[in-house]
Amino acid sequence: MQKQIVIFCDFDGTITEKDNVIDAMREFAPSQWKDIVQEMFDEKKSLREGLGALFELIPSEQKEDLVGFIVNKAIIREGFADFLSFCRQENIQFLVTSNGIDFFIDPILKPYIDQIDNVYCNSSDDTSDTIKIVWPHPCDEYCKADCGMCKSSIIRSYDDEKYYKIVIGDSITDLEGAKNASWTIARSYLLDKCQELNLPHDSFTTFHDCIKVVKKIKEM
Repeated sequence: MQKQIVIFCDFDGTITEKDNVIDAMREFAPSQWKDIVQEMFDEKKSLREGLGALFELIPSEQKEDLVGFIVNKAIIREGFADFLSFCRQENIQFLVTSNGIDFFIDPILKPYIDQIDNVYCNSSDDTSDTIKIVWPHPCDEYCKADCGMCKSSIIRSYDDEKYYKIVIGDSITDLEGAKNASWTIARSYLLDKCQELNLPHDSFTTFHDCIKVVKKIKEM
């Protein structure tokens, strides 16, 4: 492998075992959250519209309880610490790219942050009655998907001539990124879409699987 490998890794349902946002909606939001999620998967709402609508269902006064619930419930996927160590040993950049929000991502990743090169995610505005998402990483001129936190824009910022770009993810929020990646390591919904669209990919269950895939890619 002549190019430098850079990894763009999703957070919810990838680094963590389950989707933290969905768990939070089940606990704190009224029942219409399910319709919003379905509209996102049916592509009737953009990711930005859908995620914004989900968090607007939750009063700002419940934010502290929401954060505590997510942080206490989150389980890190097996092998994550080993994968970070592997990336450091192999001089591979590891970036977290998430459509989640910093108020729960930061505390969960705190034990690992020294081994993570950057975290791209959303922030929030708590000055109104409900939680408002702030979008510091919008779509560039090449993306029309209205992603919210645009993973494909971040991926495009890395020169194709210099970098071999690997996406690790599981859900609809990772699909546009996978379309712009050199290779995708996928599970769940994203794996089905990679198969359907004939995107170059491998599957994973744990981050030990990801180590095996990256080792294989390095030998290409």
